[in-house]
Amino acid sequence: MPQILFLFTLLLSILTSLGQSKISGKIIDSDTNTPLASAKITNFKTGIGTNADLNGTFQNLETGTYTFRKEGYFEKTIELKKETYAIIQLSINPNQLNEIIINANQIPKKLKRATNAINIISSDDIARFNNTDFAPILNRTPGVFMQSGALNTNRITIRGIGSRNLYGTSKIRAYFKDIPLTNGSGETTIEDFELASISQLEIIKGAASSVYGAGLGGVIHLKPQNAFLNESSVNSELTVGSFGLIKSVINANYGTSKNSFRAVFSDTESDGYRENNNYNRQTITLNTNHFISKKDEVSFLGSFVNLKAFIPSSINENTFINNPKSAAFTWKQAQGYEDATRGIFGISWNHDYSSSLKQVTSVFTSFREGYEPRPFDILKENTRGLGIRSRVLGNTVVFKNPFNWTIGGELFNDTYTYGTFENLYKDFPPNTGSVEGKQLSNYKERRYYYNVFAEADYEISEKTTISIGLNLNKTSYNLKDRFPVSTENKDQSGSYKYKDIVSPKFGFSHLLNKQISVFTSISHGFSPISLQETLLPDGQINRAVKPETGWNYEIGTRGAFLNDRFQFNASIYRLDIKNLLVPRRTAEDQFIGINAGKTQHDGLELAINYKWLDQEKISISMFLNYTLNNYIFKDFIDDTKDFSGNELTGVPSDVFNTGLDFQTLVGFYGNINYQFVSSMPITDSNSLYSDSYNLVNLKIGYQTNLTKKLKLNTFVGVNNVFDEFYASQILINATGFGGSAPRYYYPGNPVNYYAGINLNYHF
Repeated sequence: MPQILFLFTLLLSILTSLGQSKISGKIIDSDTNTPLASAKITNFKTGIGTNADLNGTFQNLETGTYTFRKEGYFEKTIELKKETYAIIQLSINPNQLNEIIINANQIPKKLKRATNAINIISSDDIARFNNTDFAPILNRTPGVFMQSGALNTNRITIRGIGSRNLYGTSKIRAYFKDIPLTNGSGETTIEDFELASISQLEIIKGAASSVYGAGLGGVIHLKPQNAFLNESSVNSELTVGSFGLIKSVINANYGTSKNSFRAVFSDTESDGYRENNNYNRQTITLNTNHFISKKDEVSFLGSFVNLKAFIPSSINENTFINNPKSAAFTWKQAQGYEDATRGIFGISWNHDYSSSLKQVTSVFTSFREGYEPRPFDILKENTRGLGIRSRVLGNTVVFKNPFNWTIGGELFNDTYTYGTFENLYKDFPPNTGSVEGKQLSNYKERRYYYNVFAEADYEISEKTTISIGLNLNKTSYNLKDRFPVSTENKDQSGSYKYKDIVSPKFGFSHLLNKQISVFTSISHGFSPISLQETLLPDGQINRAVKPETGWNYEIGTRGAFLNDRFQFNASIYRLDIKNLLVPRRTAEDQFIGINAGKTQHDGLELAINYKWLDQEKISISMFLNYTLNNYIFKDFIDDTKDFSGNELTGVPSDVFNTGLDFQTLVGFYGNINYQFVSSMPITDSNSLYSDSYNLVNLKIGYQTNLTKKLKLNTFVGVNNVFDEFYASQILINATGFGGSAPRYYYPGNPVNYYAGINLNYHF
C-alpha cells in the first residue's frame, strides 16, 4: 500500500509539472516595436531576476507577477498568466532620452551611441502646445525651422536646406512609419497629419541617412501612436480657441495579448486670423499590430485626410504694417482655396529568420485629389502612388565584437495628372469667387525612383562604434502633354533621367564615460529636381540642369549628468552644396530651374534639458535650445547678378528657445515657452531683411482620476502672450506684377487663446 501511494504521488507530481506551461516572450518599444535588448526581468514575489537576450526575448518564466525594466524606459509590472508567449511593451521616459533605443538608420541602438545628429520629439513635447500646429513643436529642435503662413501654408528647412523653395517643403525626406511622405518630385507635406495620432518624431539632420534616400537636408520620421496590447481605452478631447477654433479628437484603442487596434478621428475648424483664411479638416488614422507567431508580426497603417482651406496668401509691406488681417487682393477676390482629399495605406511584415537575422517588408500606396482655384488659373490634380520597401537586418560577432548591418531597397512610382483652367472671377460680380473657364493645359507625369542602400555598425570596442553606409539612387520622369498642339501651345512631352547618384557616409562615436559620448560623421546627399524645374519656356526639357548635391561634415557630443537630471547634445557642422538650384520666375505662376552656384552652411546646434526639482509632490524642469547659422552663397551668379558672399535667403542667423515645465502630485501642470528668431534676408541681394521677433506661449492644466477607470484633463493656453507683431513666413525674392508692390509677408497670429477638456476611459 505505501508503495502504491508513493507511485500515485510521483505520477501526480509529474502530471502537474507537465501541465505547468513555461512562458516566453519579447520586450519591445511601445512606439516603434523595436526589441529592447538585455531588458531586466524581476519576479515581484521572489526578487529573482534575469535578462532578456540581445533580441529582447525571454524564455522559461513561471506564471506570476514580474517587473520589466530597461534604461531609458518606464518600468512595467505585469502578471503573466496562461500565455505561452507574451509581448511586453515599454514606453520611453522623456527624462532619459539619451538612453532610449532609436531605429533611425534601421539598426537599433542607444541614442547616445549614434554617429550623427538625431533629435527626438516625444509625446510630452507635442503635448506642450495646442495640438493643432506643427510649427512651435518643430521649432524647438535646433537646426530645424518651420515657417507657417497658415495651417496649410508652411515651409520646413533643416540646416537651411529647402529655404529657397517658394511654396511648401522640398529637399527633405519624410516618412510616416515606413511609408514615404515625399513624392516623386521631392516635395513633402506633413502638416495635414493629425498631431494627436503621432507619438514621436525622429529627426535626422543633414545628409546622414543612407537607408532613407540620402536626402540633402535630412529626414523627419513620424511615428504613429501604436496600438497597445492587453488594454482597451477611449480618449476624447475638445479644444476651442480664438479665431473660431473648434477641434475634437476621439482616440480609441483595443488590445488583446497578440492583436491591437488604434483608431484616431479628428475634426478641426477655424475661421483664421486673416481674411479668406477658413480652415476645415477631418482625419482618420488607423494603426494595427498582429503578432501572429514568435517570428512573424504584421501591421497595418492607414491615414485619410479631407481638407478645405482658404488661402489668404502673402501681402506687401504697406498692407502688412497697416492691415495685416487682409488677404492678398486677388486671392480675396477669387476666394482662392485648396480642396484636397489624401490617403496613405501600408502593410508591413516583420519576420525573424533567426535570433541574428530578420526581414522587414512594407508595401504601400497613396492618393491625392486636389482642386485649387487661384487668381491666375484653377488647378485640378490627381496623384496615385505605389511602392515597396524591404530590408534585411543582421547581427553577428566579428573579432569578438558586435557587428550590426542592414541592406535593402525602396522602389517608388507615382502618377501625377494635372490640368489648369481659366479663372473668370473678374468677369463676375464681387464676392462671386472663382469661376472655371476653358482648359489651358493637360499633363500626365510619371515619376520613378529607387534607392538601394546598405549600412553597418561595428563596435570596435565597448566604447567605440564606427558606422558606414551607401545609398544608390536612380530617378526618372516621363511627361505626356495631352493638350492639343497649336501655335500658342507647344507639345512639352518628353522624358528625363538622372545619372545614378551614389551617396556614401562614414560615422564614428565614442563613449568618454558612461554618461558622455562624442561623434563625428562625413556624409553625402542630394536633392531631386522636379520635372517642372526642367521645363523651358519653349516647352523643351533642359537636360543640362543637375540635382543639388552636397557633403556634410559634423562633430558633436551628447550626454547626461546628475543622474540624468542634466541632459545635453551639441554639434557643429559644415554643409557644402554645389549645383545650387534656383527658381527663376518667367511669369506670375511660372518658374524654371537653373544651377547657379554653391552655398556653404556652417552651423552650431545646442540642446539642454535640466530637471531643477524632482520630488514626489512637484517636479520642475527647463529646456534651452540654440541654433547659430552662418549660411552664405559661396558662388552664386544668377543671370548677370553676382550674389557671391551674400547670406542665404530665407534663413535666420539665430534661433533661441527656452522654457519651463512643472508637474504637481495634486494634478496641476503647466509650461511657458519663449522663442527668439533673428532677422533673415528676404532677397538674394540682401537689400531687404525681415524683423527679428520674440514669442511667448503659455499653457496650464489640471488632471485627476475621477474614478479608477476615468481620467480628466483640462487645460487653457495663450499663444503670443505679449501680442508680438511679426511675419510668420516670408516669400523670398517676390516680384510685383502690373505695377503692384512685391508681396513678401505672411503675418503671424496676434495674441490668441485656447481651452480644452480631455476624458480618458480605460475599460
